[in-house]
Amino acid sequence: MKKYLNLFDFKQKINYKNEVLAGLTVAMTMIPESLSFAILAGLSPLTGLYAAFLMGIVTAILGGRPGMVSGGAGATVVVLIALASSHGVEYLFAAVALAGVLQFLVGIFKLGKFVRLIPQPVMYGFLNGLAVIIFMAQVAQFKILDNGAEVWMQGPALYIMAGLTLLTIAIVALFPKITKALPASLVAILVVFGIVYFFNIDTKKVMDIASVSGSLPSFHIPDVPFGWDTLKVIFPYSLVMAGVGLIETLLTLNMVDEITRTRGQSNREAAAQGIANIANGFFGGMGGCAMVAQTLVNVGSGARARLSAIIGAMTILLIILVGGPVIEQIPMAALVGVMMVVAIGTFEWVSFRVINKMPKHDIFVLILVAVVTVVLHNLALAVLIGVIVSSLVFAWESAKRIRARKHIDENGVKHYEIYGPLFFGSTTTFIEKFDVENDPDEVVIDFKESKVVDMSAIDALNKITARYQNEGKTLHLRYLSPDCLKLLTNAESVIEVNIIEDPTYRVMLNK
Repeated sequence: MKKYLNLFDFKQKINYKNEVLAGLTVAMTMIPESLSFAILAGLSPLTGLYAAFLMGIVTAILGGRPGMVSGGAGATVVVLIALASSHGVEYLFAAVALAGVLQFLVGIFKLGKFVRLIPQPVMYGFLNGLAVIIFMAQVAQFKILDNGAEVWMQGPALYIMAGLTLLTIAIVALFPKITKALPASLVAILVVFGIVYFFNIDTKKVMDIASVSGSLPSFHIPDVPFGWDTLKVIFPYSLVMAGVGLIETLLTLNMVDEITRTRGQSNREAAAQGIANIANGFFGGMGGCAMVAQTLVNVGSGARARLSAIIGAMTILLIILVGGPVIEQIPMAALVGVMMVVAIGTFEWVSFRVINKMPKHDIFVLILVAVVTVVLHNLALAVLIGVIVSSLVFAWESAKRIRARKHIDENGVKHYEIYGPLFFGSTTTFIEKFDVENDPDEVVIDFKESKVVDMSAIDALNKITARYQNEGKTLHLRYLSPDCLKLLTNAESVIEVNIIEDPTYRVMLNK
């Protein structure tokens, strides 16, 4: 138990000043994003702050990466927007808790490495679509209620909102060139807040969206029917949220590993992320994952232990308890500006620079995922479609690589040297390579440059063996790798082959 409660995992001496200041700075940077993402998802701003606190405190204590910061991240909450709008916030809480269970299982069973199977074009498309959704959601904040209907702002209200938004963007973009001692987003919000407050400017504020009550998060079971129908609704969203959260978390973990030249524990971090999201589901938080920007702020401020993240989380809790009235006065233009910058930063601009170097099928997958994400606002479906299409393309391209080089040796034995993987996609082409009727009485299939992958490949070997046996000819398999031999041994009841011994590959002789 001590290893989970050890706040100082590094061997070097901890700088408490750096840890405290880094924690306070991180808390200030997390507040605007947590509020903005909660409002973006149509939730109470308090759910965003709860997520920031719960994710921060749980992962700081139990996580596998000291120095990393977790909170209510947009990448995960955007996945659940469609669920919240169609079924309500209670379904969102249930989906967050289920996503936490899935993440916890990934950590317990050490499955974190499989998250990396999501292709890069799918990630590019997902992030680009996500950026567009976030940006368009900010544009929607330029609407106001008029007699119960949403209408676009006009006249002075529009000009003030647009001006304050542009001012926020300008400060966020330019302030780091002056100093990086303070987070630019926090400075921008404070400046815009001060201008609106001191000049008594009438503009849209957080209180016009929802009120922020100052109370501790309380335990409550999500009010949803417990049954198969509910599981069918929330499981796809939970699965994608768990995957997206783990991807972003593990990438952030690797980033901190490189910066600090230390090694984090990915499976422990996955389990901690799961516990934190389970807590979110039962304590009214919108869920989340590791936050890249806040982690960079934390590490860049000199934090190297768990203490900074704990201080950051406790600071957010203090703000929840006593700072609600102040938060409600924050101009929406400030949050809109910050989130527009976040959207621009989320967009993978590098995908444009490398698009002319990418294979055409990868470009297609990238665009497809982005379009599905933007049009349907269903990130779960977009990622699923992207992974399926990428898998099919990979199978097709791999199937085309199967080929055979043929020659007859001095003993009259015909050799087929196979190149490329033999699997379900390439079996038809593989069988077509053989001229059974005109081949000599003894034939050798050389797998030195190939590999028998699956049951379809074994079935193909069974069929080609049967054809040669029907012609009264002998077929040998040569240079099979140990795992291929194991696969064939497990299928003895299905296939009957002769395997020529080769000392290098340690295969069995059966002449």
